[in-house]
Amino acid sequence: MKNIPEVGFGFWKVDKATCADTTYEAIKAGYRHLDCASDYGNEKEVGEGIKRAINEGLCTREELWVTSKLWNTFHAPEHVSLALEKSLSDLQLSYLDLYLIHFPIAQKFVPIETRYPPEWFYDPDAATPTMELAPVPLYKTWEAMESLVDSDKVKQIGVCNYNTGLLNDLMSYARIKPAMLQIESHPYLTQERLIRLAKDYGLAVTAFSPLGALSYLELEMADKTESVLQQSVVKAAAEAHGKTPAQVVLRWGIQRGNAIIPKTSKVERMKENLSLFDFTLSDSEMQAISALNINRRFNDPGHFCEAAFNRFHPIYD
Repeated sequence: MKNIPEVGFGFWKVDKATCADTTYEAIKAGYRHLDCASDYGNEKEVGEGIKRAINEGLCTREELWVTSKLWNTFHAPEHVSLALEKSLSDLQLSYLDLYLIHFPIAQKFVPIETRYPPEWFYDPDAATPTMELAPVPLYKTWEAMESLVDSDKVKQIGVCNYNTGLLNDLMSYARIKPAMLQIESHPYLTQERLIRLAKDYGLAVTAFSPLGALSYLELEMADKTESVLQQSVVKAAAEAHGKTPAQVVLRWGIQRGNAIIPKTSKVERMKENLSLFDFTLSDSEMQAISALNINRRFNDPGHFCEAAFNRFHPIYD
């Protein structure tokens, strides 16, 4: 089984209008790990970019690592393969390298013909639209995920946004063990216990939002004052190594042994985010950056579900 490339390209919030070109440019810049999801609403465009890159000989399908994610409304066992087939069709692929449960949240099913991606509201046109839950236990969803591996349409399966309790539970019943845990992690949210537990179980870890607040400013889920790039320990390390503060924070992420999935639409920034392998942070630099942890979670359903989708639904304590 091939290993996931340490630096991937994340497609959350990549504009549909430019997404096919962004995908092509990312592959051209050297990215071989593409992190997608049904919920991002741009898999069709990612598929166009992949096809163009392969047709032009920039890479082969086998050289790419493509991840996608099962959305909350497709948790019922009879809907899991339906969701996968839609992602495969949009991405123009015959298999995924990795398929993840996006959130440990089961929502009421919305047919693909009705609305796709279904997003968080069950009926956005209702007088008071709300996020509606479905009584689907996670072990049932996992069984259906396992059957995708059996069918060879998915090489590996895993989970996103799980906590330690859910991970312990999953490992007790999984016939096919998860290969990956994808979580928010950056210097303000180091998640050391969760990452240690995952690795004790043999899971690889991918950190999303590896630069922290930057992903959330436009959504008003973070404040400019929360940028980790302004921290003196980050700036000092950047100066010491002749790198940018962003490169230092990304290097900290991979030096912890995790894969990371930064996102940018600028080609020069794409190259900068990949240029992390010609320097090493010292133990003291690593420790100083880790010491910035304040358990600041930007992507928290306990906040945004109530604020944006009229339902209080925390999944972290």
